[in-house]
Amino acid sequence: MNAPTYDDILIDRDGAVLTLTINRPEAGNKFRHQTCLELVDALQRFRLDRDLRAAVLTGTGDKFFCIGGEHDPVTSLDQSQVLPVIDVYQALDTIPKPIVAAVNGFAVGGGNVLHTVCDLTIASENAVFRQVGPMVGSFDAGYGSWYLEDTIGRKRAKEMWYLNRKYTAAQALDMGLVNEVVAPGEALTRAVEVAREITTRSPLAIGAMKGAFSARHNGVSGQARMAHDQQLSLYLQTQEAHEVGAAFGERREPKSESFWA
Repeated sequence: MNAPTYDDILIDRDGAVLTLTINRPEAGNKFRHQTCLELVDALQRFRLDRDLRAAVLTGTGDKFFCIGGEHDPVTSLDQSQVLPVIDVYQALDTIPKPIVAAVNGFAVGGGNVLHTVCDLTIASENAVFRQVGPMVGSFDAGYGSWYLEDTIGRKRAKEMWYLNRKYTAAQALDMGLVNEVVAPGEALTRAVEVAREITTRSPLAIGAMKGAFSARHNGVSGQARMAHDQQLSLYLQTQEAHEVGAAFGERREPKSESFWA
């Protein structure tokens, strides 16, 4: 994958697994405009690279996974003022390849949303999970509420948002917020192992399942991932599709014996 040089993220390719690392440790690996744009670009390149089958998302260091976003002072209401993190969430959620979060420390605010939107989460024992919006004058009433409710249940999700408590990795595992907890410093290694294990599965089947999970909230977008990206792509390889297309171009009736072939 011939990716450009990024300022806020690091990329590492190991066989069929791509690792994306938010590289702003001095800022708690917060995402800013630049970070979001770079993540979206890297994720779309990941989607289009046939040799890459799974990805891992993490943060630099052993203290912070990501502690949310940096919002510049709002000077107008145009789209240039909007932090493009929803584009990141949409990419994580809809790209038909699995993405595993390796939570190596604090996952707070948008960082908690970030790992929740990923397909699986491997957490270090020293990881801490928290939603702080109402304490700091912010909120996430989209992915941060819907997907969190899906993941840990309505009451727990409201508890996280209303009371803004800190949760340990063990508590996160108990409530279903993460899939595994490993020793400090081992989250990335284990996440890569899990991602590599998934690469041994059928990519079409995994893509179809991810589209199905995504469709529950994304509606036509999730359905289109299966109907257009998969079913149509396969259909276009059939004799039936070729014959119907040729018949149209030649202004004749298609040969029905090509149907279902």
